[in-house]
Amino acid sequence: MFVVPNYPVAVVLCFITMLCWGSWANTQKLAGARWRFELFYWDYVLGVMLMALVFALTLGSMGTEGRSFLADLQQADARWIGSALVGGAVFNLANILLVAAIAIAGMSVAFPVGIGLALVLGVLVNYFKPGADRANAVWLFVGVALVLVAIILDAIAYRRLPQQKQAGMKGIVLSVICGVLMGFFYRFVADAIAPWQKDAQSGALVLEAGKLSPYTAVVFFSLGILLSNFVINTAIMLRPFVGDPVPLGAYFQGSALDHLWGIVGGMIWQVGMTLSILAGDKATFAISYGLGQGATMVAAFWGVFIWREFREAPAGTGRLLALMFAGYIVGLALIIAARVMG
Repeated sequence: MFVVPNYPVAVVLCFITMLCWGSWANTQKLAGARWRFELFYWDYVLGVMLMALVFALTLGSMGTEGRSFLADLQQADARWIGSALVGGAVFNLANILLVAAIAIAGMSVAFPVGIGLALVLGVLVNYFKPGADRANAVWLFVGVALVLVAIILDAIAYRRLPQQKQAGMKGIVLSVICGVLMGFFYRFVADAIAPWQKDAQSGALVLEAGKLSPYTAVVFFSLGILLSNFVINTAIMLRPFVGDPVPLGAYFQGSALDHLWGIVGGMIWQVGMTLSILAGDKATFAISYGLGQGATMVAAFWGVFIWREFREAPAGTGRLLALMFAGYIVGLALIIAARVMG
């Protein structure tokens, strides 16, 4: 299987993750004018599962290092398979709340508040995990604190929008709940991944037996998303956050383009997830997750400059948004430096 060779490569993968996680929701925006997010989400989940299998059967099955995907399946312990499945279910609930928040409040709010909060919690959870490889705490947590300031600035800017006088706080509330859940899913997946250890006879580095390779863990994580979606998304279709209930049969009335946008969105997100998990070996899972969740800045860029979600904001809002971007950029730079200074 392909293994990340060093920290600089891991950082590059984390930046690709950031771009993927911050951009996939554009597909929902493109389909949203005629296609409810509950329907979009079925195809999104299929895209996530499909891309996980593509990675597992290609990068996860070539080369001599580690175990191939099929060999890893044969030795996997049910406990760690279950951990990855639970991570998928927790993520799915968080992510469907995020998609709902995007539909209500827009990308420039849902991402910075929801995923920004997930960044803070996710870094803390993965940093203090027993046995975790530690980075420099001061640099890491100062970086996280700056990201938190950026989240607050974005929320303030959001409240200045005229339409929020009618929309209330629903978008922010959904984003906050999403962020809390999103901060914990990654640890379930990281716990299931086998660390490298020395073989007693040859002295070569091998994956710990029973646990999963990164590729296998991502496949079961994605399966957890798919299986839980039959419960979570069906319930939301019957009792949606906004609008009327969605008939279950409406999914089959969409055009090929409607379905394609969802599948592409899921595949884009999965590219980011897989690269983030792979980068965790050299960057630590705390840093890998934290950098990937810099997606909040990417999504805010899309929302502010492409979708023009703040075009009706009063004077002075631009300064708040500029400070938000600055907080994210400096915070992410400190998170990167934390591994080098650790």
